[in-house]
Amino acid sequence: MARSPQWHHLVLLLLLSLCVLLLYCHSNASLPASLAASRNPIPDGPRLLPDPRPPPAAGAPNFALLIKVLAFNRLDSLSRCLRSLAAADYLSDTVHLHVYIDHFGNGSGDAGSSLDAARRILDFVDGFEWGFGEKRVHYRTANAGLQAQWLEAWWPSSDDEFAFIVEDDLEVSPLFYKFVKSVIWNFYYNATNFSPMIYGVTLQRPRFVPGKHGNKLQVDGRSQVFLYQLVGTWGQILFPKHWKEFRRWYDYHKAKGIKPILEGMVTTGWYRRLGEKIWTPWFIKFIHDRGYFNIYTNFLQERALSVSHRDTGVNYGKTAGPDSHLLNEVPHDFNLLKMQPLSNLKWYDFCFREVLRGRVVRNFNDLGVVLDTVQINETIVFVSLFGLQEIIVRNMLCHFERLNIRNYILMGPTSNLLFDLARRGHPVIDADQFLDSVGANKLKRPQNSSPELIKNVMTSTYAIKKCLELKYNAWVVDANMLFPNGGMLQALTDSTFDLYAVKSLALIFVRSSSAVRKLWLDNFVHAIEAGDSLWDKLSISRENSNFADIAASFLESKRVRVKRIDDRSLGVNIGTSSVERASPGLENKVLYWSPDAALDIIRKRLEELKMWTLDGDDSCSAVVCHQS
Repeated sequence: MARSPQWHHLVLLLLLSLCVLLLYCHSNASLPASLAASRNPIPDGPRLLPDPRPPPAAGAPNFALLIKVLAFNRLDSLSRCLRSLAAADYLSDTVHLHVYIDHFGNGSGDAGSSLDAARRILDFVDGFEWGFGEKRVHYRTANAGLQAQWLEAWWPSSDDEFAFIVEDDLEVSPLFYKFVKSVIWNFYYNATNFSPMIYGVTLQRPRFVPGKHGNKLQVDGRSQVFLYQLVGTWGQILFPKHWKEFRRWYDYHKAKGIKPILEGMVTTGWYRRLGEKIWTPWFIKFIHDRGYFNIYTNFLQERALSVSHRDTGVNYGKTAGPDSHLLNEVPHDFNLLKMQPLSNLKWYDFCFREVLRGRVVRNFNDLGVVLDTVQINETIVFVSLFGLQEIIVRNMLCHFERLNIRNYILMGPTSNLLFDLARRGHPVIDADQFLDSVGANKLKRPQNSSPELIKNVMTSTYAIKKCLELKYNAWVVDANMLFPNGGMLQALTDSTFDLYAVKSLALIFVRSSSAVRKLWLDNFVHAIEAGDSLWDKLSISRENSNFADIAASFLESKRVRVKRIDDRSLGVNIGTSSVERASPGLENKVLYWSPDAALDIIRKRLEELKMWTLDGDDSCSAVVCHQS
């Protein structure tokens, strides 16, 4: 039977509809799971693929980019900015443009001239055609200033809405949107290539290190993208969740009268000079508190996807001209849209010092890799966090930062604190998983001893075992002790003794001598694993002992050269007695206190000694740069 042409057309239409439906289902099948994963921090950092997966099909997520242009009284700047935005390729996407025009101030001089300038800007914006989506104009009734212009420009309507905030003296590349969308697809929507520590992406060229005495801006030329803590106001795309978090943080601090003071930062000097005219010191303080990072580009030859012409305004007394060369054409020396996996990218802090994130030791063999990244002069400092409050741990780490002590590894039970410290670049040993890997958690526990003490002893024992295998010396200290100048951690170089232990303190130094290595590897580990018998043989109290006492007593019984130091000659217990900052020899003492000591007393004593290094957010009160 012959079929009519209309029947053929119907069949073809049905087949095409079926293909479209299958493609839509395939592109969205995995979307809810990946989006859910991208909204929740992964404790040990992102789980990364060897290569970046291709971006999802266009339109898969409810992605939206809003362009927010901040203008005042610079018509020539604004017209250049808007024309560059209109010349960009938006890939047939809908992109809305919102223009915020600040009002002239009451004391701005000739009112007639100000009215005329405002009229010309409004006429230009009203007549400006935007063919990619909705155009909105917000003309203020009073002068808000640059800070309010930024902070009030956006409140995200969803976790899929992003803002590109543009000051009016900015000029953008026609390629900027393609790049931004590729970045967001790869580092926000791709759950296997996502980190909750990334708050946005800037299109400007990196030009500035805010930490005083920081390193020079030097990035491997093969890396087109890297991560840096500093916000880039000349072309910043903001991620929605982080911006909401910042605004709430800002509101709290403003209400409490807390200023964004971060010592050691050039931007703090800006704030002291300009006050609330600028917003960046607030955001920088927030980023420092949270440990977040920004995506930057590295295109070499001073090229960038956005350029500030640095016209006369709040930041510049007179026009300084473009800061970079605008990348107007597709580059021939690299692929602009090819993204490396997150695992290959470098991370840098405010001192432009590389941050090695995610160093979480979960098994004995992996410990050796981390030890190699931290050892200095073949010495490691193991810091026990067992039984200590988070605020005490953070204060010690800020103290280490001031003293440039970097050869440490933190040991503690599985906790949010441990993973947060690893995300911020501190190397850690997850004691629970670490002991599982060596089978130590299955061993019989000594009677009348706390599980916390046993975990501490076992973790320290195996950590030093790996140290000695690699012929590294080892310190074991608690986070409830501080070293005023850090010199004590380098002072014990006298080879007369193989082990130093401080009485009644969990403080020990183990030299990697042949005698210690043999006894530790062949005897001490097995003795610790035996449990009760070691305590009985050494006549050590199960309730009041610590790792240093146990190790020293065992090695003494084997005739190893052990030096026991009186804690009263080496240390000062600030939990039971006050001490003056000018006390003779204080710089060579160990300040310590019982974990049970009242926190307010310890904090008061450390404040008096200028060794309380935290601010009201329990983060370091200063950025201290030591050039690499």
